[in-house]
Amino acid sequence: MSRATAPAWMGRPTPAVRVAKAVALTVVVALVVFPLWTVLATSLASPQDVIENGGWVVWPDEFSFDAYAEILQGGIITRALLVSTGVTVVGTALSLLCTIGLAYTLSRPKVYGGKPMLLLALFTFLFPPGMVPLFLVVQGTGLFDSYAALVLPFLVNVFNLVVMRGFFQSIPPELIDAARIDGAGELGILRLVVLPLSKAVIAVIGLFYAVAYWNRFFEAIIYFNDQTKWPIGTVLRQYVTGGASLAETSGELATASPQSVQMAVVMLATLPIVCVYPFVQRYFVKGVVTGAVKA
Repeated sequence: MSRATAPAWMGRPTPAVRVAKAVALTVVVALVVFPLWTVLATSLASPQDVIENGGWVVWPDEFSFDAYAEILQGGIITRALLVSTGVTVVGTALSLLCTIGLAYTLSRPKVYGGKPMLLLALFTFLFPPGMVPLFLVVQGTGLFDSYAALVLPFLVNVFNLVVMRGFFQSIPPELIDAARIDGAGELGILRLVVLPLSKAVIAVIGLFYAVAYWNRFFEAIIYFNDQTKWPIGTVLRQYVTGGASLAETSGELATASPQSVQMAVVMLATLPIVCVYPFVQRYFVKGVVTGAVKA
């Protein structure tokens, strides 16, 4: 298409449009960064700073790590972080293993029972089970009060399955046929051809699973009688939303303000995912868009 007949939206933006985009982007970044910075600053503020600023601190006059020392010495947050880390690592690995295997199977043409299996998976996506049936399944299978209750009922997410299946379908069939001619079986094709070409979608789906497992809190309230098994999400709800005191629970004298302690718990619960996200961010557009368009 020539420059004379090109639509206006395809041309170079005017200076006013570029300025407007820069202002809009700046506003969006500020709306995201400012609350996060406020939480961090409040967690590092001294009790006097918190009192003088009405509970929320933008820039503390005196930085203090008493809130972090208090919650980590009590053992509750440390144990909850270990629980969440274990559930996230094991759950993400198992979910990726099951999702990759099922997505590859459903992406192959002429697979016996492939279409009914796909329709069954989509049916669970359109009509998810309620809380009571899921509770009965967990109780009936002996998963009650077990860490497996946070992993096995949520092993495969249908949305992630559909995205990964679409990505596998976008792989040129000539590559798979060439590997099959060379004598590779289905497992060999998956390991040597499909997986090396699917790093983007695997990274994205892995992050989706990791975030879901890390943020899981409601299920622990329902399935666990032992509060020492609670993950960090459940502890976060208990001591931030519920207003309980970590100092009282740990039996030690509080040296930081309650607001600083609560914001420190929020930071410790948020920091791992924030640190992991930049490493897989570059895969997001390629991994999700390619799979979604093909699906």
